Amino acid sequence: MSLKVKHSWYHLLILYFSTCVYARVNVSENGRTDPSIIEDALLDTFTLIRKYGYPCEIHKVYTEDRYILELHRVPHGRNKTKAERLPVVFLQHGLLSSSAEWVLMRPGKGLAYILADAGYDVWMGNARGNTYSRNHVSTNPTRSKFWQFSWHEIGYYDLPAMIDYALKETGVSKIQYIGFSQGTTAFWVMSSMRPEYNEKIMAMHALAPIAFMGNVRSPLIKAIAPFTNTLERVLKLLGANEFLPNGKVNELAGELLCIEEAATQILCKNLLFLICGFNNEQLNDTMLPVVLGHTPAGASTRQIVHFGQLYKSSKFLQFNHGWLTNLLTYGHGSPPEYNLTAITTPVFLHYADNDWLSTPDDVEKLMIELPAAVGKFRVPLKAFNHLDFVFANDAKKLIYDRLLNIMFRFVN
Repeated sequence: MSLKVKHSWYHLLILYFSTCVYARVNVSENGRTDPSIIEDALLDTFTLIRKYGYPCEIHKVYTEDRYILELHRVPHGRNKTKAERLPVVFLQHGLLSSSAEWVLMRPGKGLAYILADAGYDVWMGNARGNTYSRNHVSTNPTRSKFWQFSWHEIGYYDLPAMIDYALKETGVSKIQYIGFSQGTTAFWVMSSMRPEYNEKIMAMHALAPIAFMGNVRSPLIKAIAPFTNTLERVLKLLGANEFLPNGKVNELAGELLCIEEAATQILCKNLLFLICGFNNEQLNDTMLPVVLGHTPAGASTRQIVHFGQLYKSSKFLQFNHGWLTNLLTYGHGSPPEYNLTAITTPVFLHYADNDWLSTPDDVEKLMIELPAAVGKFRVPLKAFNHLDFVFANDAKKLIYDRLLNIMFRFVN
């Protein structure tokens, strides 16, 4: 990340991580934090799932443009054995995250566990550039070439490769798809630009769907939007390649700054809220070290820039490279809009009033512009925010139970 960044939100992040040193003196010798919490913050997705008694498999997938992706599979529930073919569901994570977000909240709360116990064969994707998908046949993350992608490439290359692999491994002809945040955006890309994949998805369940962003309230997106038409400038501001990679600093923050005994835990909560919306009631303070141990999981700077471009344009557009490169890439000086009318998979949109990234007004616009949208479902809690879709204390009661009921309609 560039050291020349002067934006206030960046300095908040620096303050957040630098206070880790001071957090040491705020943790009592006889702290109340369960050592298992710290362990969960340090374990990878595979080991975390196995820790709680569920089966887990690791699979490697190659994309058409030669990125190597890692998939995690929970083939059945904790108290079951795979005696017959189960319905398959594919989960795709949001921005700055990984497959871990579906299991961090532990059995009974994490969506992957809930689905597995409900009788599903659960596959979790990892987009290029995150913790588990940092390999390529001919380049590596230390080179700029590796990071020259946005969520467009995740939708155009990554999702098709992972879905085709899951279909082949399981032997089914169709699967259900659950996307959160960017996981929905990538789906719109795939199913509009590669419409043959509509025939492989029996239903798409969009949690906090993102396509139109003209009403976004997140300070992060608003801060970078004015610079997004000058790509070189914004890349210098945010970092030329990778945005907020996970690493030892995250682990230190999770262990020391965000545990319940730390006086500085409020920084963790407020920085999450700053991006996604405020809802103190639904954020489990005890689990903050686990969340911060796995998130952010890495993403290209261009993914952030592309979202900023959506906010600035109020349209669902392909990446704006600048006039000359647009002319060479698209045949004209401005990027084209994605054709949402090409999507035929039945889509169920789930939204929340207090979501600063997927706002009710923008979801309503998507509902109107997307003919395949079957219904729009509000989370029945006014304060429910963006991250609550995966981390809320009451996510099962407020959204997952309804989600399972909808999914059941598509199970043979």
